[in-house]
Amino acid sequence: MPSRPEPSEAAGGEPQECSVDAPFRVEWTHHLVFTRDALSPENPRLLEALADTDHGSEDRGLVAVVDDGVTRTNPDLVDRLRRRFEVGTGLPELRAVLEVEGGEGCKNGPHVVDAVLESIDSHRICRKSTVLVIGGGAVLDAAGHAAAIAHRGVRLVRMPSTVLAQCDSGVGVKNGINRFGKKNFIGSFAPPAAVVCDTDLLGTLSDRDWICGFSEVVKIGMLKDGDLFEHMERDADRVLARNESPAHDFIARSAELHLRHITDGGDPFELREARPLDFGHWAAHRLEQMTGFELRHGEAVAIGIALDTVYAELAGIAEPGLADRTLRLIGALGLPVAHPAMSRTTELLAGLQEFREHLGGRLTITLVERPGRPIDVHEMDPELVESSISRLLEEAGHRTPDRA
Repeated sequence: MPSRPEPSEAAGGEPQECSVDAPFRVEWTHHLVFTRDALSPENPRLLEALADTDHGSEDRGLVAVVDDGVTRTNPDLVDRLRRRFEVGTGLPELRAVLEVEGGEGCKNGPHVVDAVLESIDSHRICRKSTVLVIGGGAVLDAAGHAAAIAHRGVRLVRMPSTVLAQCDSGVGVKNGINRFGKKNFIGSFAPPAAVVCDTDLLGTLSDRDWICGFSEVVKIGMLKDGDLFEHMERDADRVLARNESPAHDFIARSAELHLRHITDGGDPFELREARPLDFGHWAAHRLEQMTGFELRHGEAVAIGIALDTVYAELAGIAEPGLADRTLRLIGALGLPVAHPAMSRTTELLAGLQEFREHLGGRLTITLVERPGRPIDVHEMDPELVESSISRLLEEAGHRTPDRA
C-alpha cells in the first residue's frame, strides 16, 4: 500500500505540521468539427459528438437549448431536431427542447441560466447526460454556465450558429453572464465535450451578424498568423459579399487557431496574467456597456483592435503602416473603427481597470508589433490612448473628445 505522511511529534508530545504537494493533470480531448446539414439522419457528425464514451452511462438523456434568433430564421429547426432523435440509433433520449432569448440580453440577468437549470432538474439530466446548445455566443455562454454548475458539471455539446461563435467563442472553454454592468463577471471554465459547426446555419444570418464575426478572424490573424491577415486583406470584398469561399476557410482557420491556443498554449484556464486572445477586448467590453449593447460584440472588437493598433504605432511598438493596413481591412469588411461613445474618454479608460480586475494581478494588454507577432505591455499611456481615440473618431467622422 502507498505510504501516507504521518505527523511527527515534538518532544513535548505536540504534533508538528504536515504538508503534501501532489501535482496532477486532467486529460481532455477537444473535439471540433465543421460540417453541413448536421441534423440530417445521413450526417453522422452529431451522433459522434453525442456518443457515450464512458461505456456504462444508463438512461442517458438530453435537453436541447435553442436560441430564439436561430428558430426565427430557421423555423423548421426544432422539428428537424426532434426527427433526428426519433430516427437516430445510439442517440440519447431527447427529453426537452427549450427555446431561450438570444443576443446579449440573455446574459444580462439570471433568467436563461435559471431556465436551463430548471430543465436539467425536471428532466433528470445527470452528469453523463447532455445539454446540447444551438445558438450564438451569448446563448452558448449562458446555457453553458448553467450546464457547468448543475451537478458540478453536465456534459455540454455546442452547435454555434453565428460566424463569431463558430470562429471563436463556441470553441473556447469559458462560460458566463454579465453582472454589475460588467461583461462575464459571473462565469466558469468548462470545456465542451464537442463543438459541431454547421455552416448551413450561417446562410440565414443577417448581413450585420455575418460580418460581425470576422473581427475575431482579423484578431487571430494579427496575433497568430500573418498569412491569414494578408489573405483577408486580399479577399475582404469577397467576405463582405458573403462568398462562401474563402469565408468558410477563414472561419475554420480561426477556429483552429483558437483551439490550438487553448490546447497547446499551456494555460487553458487563464491562470497567468496574460490573455493574448483578448487583443482589443479591454475597450470592446467597455464600449458594449457604454452603448447599452447597441454595439454587437464583433463590432466592438473591431473598434478595440483599431484602437490598440493605432496606440501601438503611436507608442513605437507596431511597425510603421500597420495601423493604416488594419483600419483599411476593418473598413473593407464593413466593420466600424469608432463609435461616438468613445468621446467619453474618461469612461472608456475605466475599462483598463475593469480589465485588470477581470484578469487578476497586474494589468496586461496584448498589442501587436506586426501580424503574427504579439507583445504584452503592462501599462498604457492615457494621453496616447486619447490621441488614438481622436484619430479614429476623425477617421469615422465623429466628434473628437472634449479635453477641456
